[in-house]
Amino acid sequence: QLQLVESGGGLVQPGGSLRLSCVASGFTLDYFAIGWFRQAPGNEREGVSCISNSGSSTNYADSVKGRFTISRDNARNTVYLQMNSLKPEDTAVYYCAARGRVCSGSRDDYRSWGQGTQVTVSS
Repeated sequence: QLQLVESGGGLVQPGGSLRLSCVASGFTLDYFAIGWFRQAPGNEREGVSCISNSGSSTNYADSVKGRFTISRDNARNTVYLQMNSLKPEDTAVYYCAARGRVCSGSRDDYRSWGQGTQVTVSS
């Protein structure tokens, strides 16, 4: 049974940075593509970024391109989301999720989810 645990969220001022981590257990992480999603109160859960199982391909939502970077360390069963130049509109609960070996931006395509970590960007 695949389990994902997010960490690294917190309160940060606009323009600041955070690094989120997603640690997998139950299976080795290299079996799965990992997506990051976020959900603000009253909003739909939206895709932020994803990375293929090997790390050979990545995708980013237009809203975060140039600011966020996804990476993975399969030996440590961990995927990271480095978030720079944070904006108030980035405030949300961030989730990581696992699916097959290639990326998808659709939340319906993911079979396993973490519990989320809160990111708040405010002055």
